[in-house]
Amino acid sequence: MSLGRKQDAMTLDERQEKLCSDSQWDFSGLKALFLNCTLKKSPDRSHTKGLIDLSKAIMERNKVSVDVIRVIDHPVATGVYPDMTEHGWDEDAWPEIFKKVHAADILVLGSPIWLGERSSVCTQVIERLYAQSGQTNDQGQYVYYGRVGGCLITGNEDGVKHCAMGILYALQHIGYTIPPQADAGWIGEIGPGASYLDEGSGGPENEFTNRNTTFMTWNLMHMALKLKETQGIPAHGNQRSKWDAGCRSDLPNPEHR
Repeated sequence: MSLGRKQDAMTLDERQEKLCSDSQWDFSGLKALFLNCTLKKSPDRSHTKGLIDLSKAIMERNKVSVDVIRVIDHPVATGVYPDMTEHGWDEDAWPEIFKKVHAADILVLGSPIWLGERSSVCTQVIERLYAQSGQTNDQGQYVYYGRVGGCLITGNEDGVKHCAMGILYALQHIGYTIPPQADAGWIGEIGPGASYLDEGSGGPENEFTNRNTTFMTWNLMHMALKLKETQGIPAHGNQRSKWDAGCRSDLPNPEHR
């Protein structure tokens, strides 16, 4: 049995294909959104997209509806309000992107590593996600309750786990459920070496990356399906509408939600 992937990052290996064909679960009602936080505009090659494509292929093989947005291709404004055109910006694509975020059962943030940190675009996305975190659902819970989150990291320097820690903390803080092993990544040789999709990098064939990306993807699907079947997190002890103390409605900063 071949353990590698000799063509491209979208080709599932035999084990990944077998996991899909042996699945007894119906994921067809799920929607997933990948936000690619590369610093490269289309059509430049994004190595982060290469790793995203692997997770996406597993989901699509299981009939999950998947959408991928390369955030830098859109005029997303900087700030912590839902629509920054109301705060001095001439243009803001985030309100349209948020519609897809809100519709998705699964959200995965993909980021390259720069100087050991997630990209500036990824930080911007987290800030914009935070802008809506004070909104509530029909049960009075914060709006991201009942959804699951994960992340994918690529780079040629150290920082995969560091970036994942910050991203996953942010997602759970605003209400996303984080399943086990909800992150995966690939890094090449430290320094100016080959990146994930470069010829000879070994990225698409890397056993550790392929295993972790596979586990992450299945865990996201399993958790999202469970939450959908149970209609989300039980609405008891976590409803903003039922909490009286400590609410500062006179302050606009989302931190005071």
